[in-house]
This record gives sequence, C-alpha cells and structure tokens, in this order.
Amino acid sequence: SQAAKMKLKHNINPVLLQFINFIVLLYSLVTYIPWYILSGSKQAIAKAKQVKARPVNNKPGGAYRSVNSLHCLASVLYPGCDTLDKVFKYAKTKYKDKKLLGTREILKEEDEIQPSGKVFKKVILGKYTWLSYEDVYIKAVNFGNGLAVLGQQPKTNIAIFCETRAEWMIAAQACFMCNYQLVTLYATLGGAAIVHGLNETEVTTIITSKELMQTKLKEIVSQVPLLRHIITVDGKPTTWSEFPKGVIVHTMASVQAMGAKADAGNKQPSRPVPSDIAVIMYTSGSTGIPKGVMISHCNIIAGITGMAERIPNLGEKDIYIGYLPLAHVLELSAELVCLSHGCRIGYSSPQTLADQSSKIKKGSKGDVTTLKPTLMAAVPEIMDRIYKNVMNKVNEMTSFQRNLFILAYNYKMEQISKGYTTPLCDSLIFRKVRMLLGGKIRVLLCGGAPLSAATQRFMNICFCCPVGQGYGLTESAGAGTITEVWDYTTGRVGAPLVCCEIKLVNWEEGGYYNTDKPYPRGEILIGGQNVTVGYYKNEARTRKDFTVDENGQRWLHTGDIGEFHHDGCLKIIDRKKDLVKLQAGEYVSLGKVEAALKNLPLVDNICAYASSFHSYVIGFVVPNQKELAELARKKGFKGTWEEICNSPEMEKEVLKVLAEAAMAANLEKFEIPVKIRLSPDPWTPETGLVTDAFKLKRKELTAFYQTDIDRMYGKNVK
Repeated sequence: SQAAKMKLKHNINPVLLQFINFIVLLYSLVTYIPWYILSGSKQAIAKAKQVKARPVNNKPGGAYRSVNSLHCLASVLYPGCDTLDKVFKYAKTKYKDKKLLGTREILKEEDEIQPSGKVFKKVILGKYTWLSYEDVYIKAVNFGNGLAVLGQQPKTNIAIFCETRAEWMIAAQACFMCNYQLVTLYATLGGAAIVHGLNETEVTTIITSKELMQTKLKEIVSQVPLLRHIITVDGKPTTWSEFPKGVIVHTMASVQAMGAKADAGNKQPSRPVPSDIAVIMYTSGSTGIPKGVMISHCNIIAGITGMAERIPNLGEKDIYIGYLPLAHVLELSAELVCLSHGCRIGYSSPQTLADQSSKIKKGSKGDVTTLKPTLMAAVPEIMDRIYKNVMNKVNEMTSFQRNLFILAYNYKMEQISKGYTTPLCDSLIFRKVRMLLGGKIRVLLCGGAPLSAATQRFMNICFCCPVGQGYGLTESAGAGTITEVWDYTTGRVGAPLVCCEIKLVNWEEGGYYNTDKPYPRGEILIGGQNVTVGYYKNEARTRKDFTVDENGQRWLHTGDIGEFHHDGCLKIIDRKKDLVKLQAGEYVSLGKVEAALKNLPLVDNICAYASSFHSYVIGFVVPNQKELAELARKKGFKGTWEEICNSPEMEKEVLKVLAEAAMAANLEKFEIPVKIRLSPDPWTPETGLVTDAFKLKRKELTAFYQTDIDRMYGKNVK
C-alpha cells in the first residue's frame, strides 16, 4: 500500500518489535470504543468516504460539480455584497472593534558577523500590535481619498510593489473602495519584469517600501517615464535627491492625512460594479515575461466564497499568519477569506517565521511562536524544507529516541489511513514538532505547486492537523479545488469548489482521453464566476487560454492534465508544457521525474531537462550541503564546496543515488536522468531561476545551464 511505502525504517530487535506491536494492539483495543463514541470520528470517517463531486451529465467530458452546488454554482459570500468594498463594509459593521491586522514591533536590530565574514542582519521582535476592523476601514478610506487628491481617477491603474504587511492590505482595500485598478508585482521580480509591468499598465503612482525603493526601484525609475508619485508605506526614505525630476516621494501617512482633510464635504467616490477590474495581477511567469491577469470584483468574491466553504468552523477564534507574497493569488485570497469571516491576520515573513529563521536572533522568538496561528498557507517548497529539517533532527537523535519517534510515526500513519486519530502520540511524541508552527495550527493549506505524498503525510502526522491541498491558477482567481479536511488521502487536490465546475478534454498528443478507464483523464478546464477576464493588453493569449461555451459559461484551459476519481476528487497527473518527446519517440514528463527525486535528503532542488534531439534525460541538481559533504567524506573526496559540486566523480555518486530512488518510484528507464550538473548555489527567486512560489523557471534555467547542457549532450552515452 501507499502508506507502507511511506513508512520510516527502524532498526529494532524483531522480538522486541513483536512485544511492542502486542502492547500497541492491546492499547488500541482498550481505547477504541470510548474514542469512537467521544471523538466524533464516526462522522469524519463517513464524510471521508462520501462522494464529493459528480458529473452534471453522463456524457464523456461532462463537467464535475461539488455535491453542495450541483444545481447552482455559488458566487456571492453575503447577500448583496457583490463587490469587495461591500464585503469589507459588511465585515467592518459585523466585527467593528475586533482585531484584524497585527504587526510585530522591532525592538532591536543588529549585525551579526558570520565565521565566513558575511554580515547577517538579526532582529529582536516584540509583541503583535493590532488594528481593529474599524481602524483599518478608516485608514483605507483616508488613503483612498488621499490618492484622489494626488489625481488618481476611478478605473485607472495604480501599482503596489511591496512586501506582505498590513499596509499592503490597507492600500488594497482603499483601491477596492475607490475603484482604482490595483496592479500587483512580486517584490522579488527582476528589474526588466518590473519595468515591463509598470510601463504596460501606464501607472503614474506606485506604492512601495523604503527598502524596495532603495534596492529595486532606484535603478529603474528612469525607465518608467509616466511615473509621477512614489508612496512609501513605512515612513520617510533617507535619500530623496536621486530621483528624476517630476517624481515626488510621499509617505503613506502623509497621503492619509491629505485624505482625512479632503474628506469633509467631499463627494462620494465612484463605487465599483461587480464586473469592474479589482486587480491586475502579474504572474511570476515560469515561462517568459510576466503576464497581467485582469481579475474583477466578482471573480475574487466567487473564488473566496468557494475557498471559505472548505474550511470548517471558520470564524472569530481563528488567527491566520500572513507571510507569503500578497502579490500571489493564494495569499491574497486566503487573507480576504479571513478578513470577511472575522479572523485575525498576523503578519510575518519567511526570514522571521520560526525561531530558527535567518533574521531571528538566537534565543528570541519567531513569529509563529508569538502569534500561535490556527490557520496557515504554505507553498510545497516551504513544507519540503520543514520536512527535511525535522528528518535531519530525527537522524541526529540517539538510537532509542529515533526508534521511538519512528514507531510512533508509522503507527500514526496506519491510524490516519484508516481515518482514526492518535491523541496519546500527538501529546507525547509530536508535541515538540507541532510547536515549530506555534502548536495551534488546525488547518494547513498548501497550493502553488504539487505537494509530494511523503511531505503531505509527514505534515499530517507531525503537525497533527489536516493538510488541504489546493489547485487553482491566477487565471481562476486562485480557486479550483481544495481537499476536504477529513480527506486524508495523499496526492490528490480534492473536489471542485462550490463556485466552479471542472471538465476534462481529450489531449491526443499526450494520450489522455476522458473515456479512459478506470478514471477519465484529460486537460483540466475550469468554468465559473471565478474565471478571470483575461490578460491585460494581450487579446491573442486571452483568446487562446479562455473560451465561452454556448451557455455563456467562461472556461479556462489550464494546460494541466488531471484524472477524476470515483468520489469526484481530482488528481493532477501531468502538464502539457512539461511533456518532451525524446528522439526515440517516448514521452517524458519532466514534472513527474522531479517529483520522484526532489524529496531525497541529498536533493534540495532538481530540474529535469530533455531534448527531442537526444535519447536521454539530464538534470540540474542543487544538492543538500550537509548530505553531499558527508557522501564526499565517505568516498574519500576532499575539497571546497565548489570543488565537490564540480567533481565528475561526485556527479557519478549522486547519479547512483538518483537512479536507485527513480527505480523505487517506478520511473521508466528512459525517464531516469543519465547525466547531471551539481549546482553549488541554491535557486531562489532573487536568482531569477525560480518563481516567487519556488516553481522552476525552465526557460531561465535552460539559458543559465546552456554550457552544461551542451557538455552533457556532447557525446552519446551508451
């Protein structure tokens, strides 16, 4: 079974193991009946087995809908609240004095010199200080009015280029109220991509932070001729003189002050209608130049309506930790779901998230420890990192501790796959691991890229909470599917949300058909109110990716290949763009090869590459420094980190490990990489080789490693 494959290996004496298994069996028998009656798991097991979505007709390729929206797709969160400004006004009235946005105060900043001579900035942070719903509403109204004083007109574009923080959300709400079209750009985009986004949208105002203004904007302002106003959200920048003539730098506070003055007797600003554009979101673009996706008010509302329905008992007791880029549809949607349901949002960053994070001074507390969130969203890259860190710590334990952890892990895996819970293991064995995320997480939502079954199961077990895998695109306002909290199967992304329907269309080239048995397969098309308006100033691409059927339903062609299981849950099995035909005619899915190999302790990241002019697959690997150094020591290889990575001998050793893992994952012989290049440097969004959600940018990686590709394909391998 899949659970058996994911079990951890121990080295316990077989006789002792038999005795332990007997004790566990005895414990299970004694506790089963009281647990079954008291825990409510009877209902959870029944729900897990239910059909979650059905096709609306019996024709091949018929659209699947959630059983909760078979006859009518949901599109509005609250009656009459059909635009985002109305949703916030409704929430402000309902939750008036409740806390909404929280930020930690910086008590102290200091430079820490590393043994290598590098200087790391470390911070000591205090408690979270909170703004209530009413506070945020007033700040947003004032900011919106202040922007009008600066000349911002309704239905015109304004850009935000800023880290995830309370001011981002305040600025966004101001734009939603005044019907300004918010252009979002990732804080980690390269200069050329930022210039492209700003010039294509013809913005005259950009909202940013002091740091991003100094590090990113300063170099490119001269290439954005229409720019007139820069607004910094965190006070006055130190240097003002270096900007071109005609560009004025304001602080957010000064713009709010202008708005507060202008408010007296001011005419009512132009309110949006549901079809108006709320956000032009530039995708991080794993292929080529970023595209601006036009997302209307009704698109976002439909999307968050669907998402909210999958999180049980969502409400005022919940605390969400916001640290992913708000310019990403997953984070923006998650925060808008929270804002509309009375939850608190505490802000963080990847550098300050946990006690061990890079910016947190040793001995002081990271954000999760202070905030103790109940809800959290993560991209697979972050979950994979947590998984590897914990497993490395397990490997460093004493033999007794390690075997105890492994026994508990394997026992809980068996129980979870049957739909049972393990309160004793949770409180005795996994409590410490759970505390890494604050100890109170009740739902972990994962999106942005596929999550491996091993990592998903690890998070279920060690963090003692369901891991909801979501599937959605910027083009579908982030909505598509999310697994239900009581569905503990792995490798699937759940049933369609109540706001949309999903159908599979044949893709002949890849050999996927919606008449396939046992499961219909094909390209995933998403339909519903959440499907966006299209790409900004790119009519040709819009026509290619979006279609409208005879009933007026709008469909997004995702380029992903999926299959529907008997209970109506979707599994992503391939991607059109990832499919490469080898010289001999075999098709290789690069994503499938990477998924099989990226969870190895030796691999921090991997990109598979294949060419139709050659008969084999190659790969670029970012090795785990600790694991590779240990492998080099075992093989008697001495040298610096760069020398180890550049060594043909070490490449061969890593290839052996990859080949073993590939065979274990049942990859075909032609899918296994034959040659690799070990990269001494990690791939981060700053390098431009991965997106902000850490998805591989294949085009950029190919260009970066072109000389290595030529070398690896230089002569045929027998």
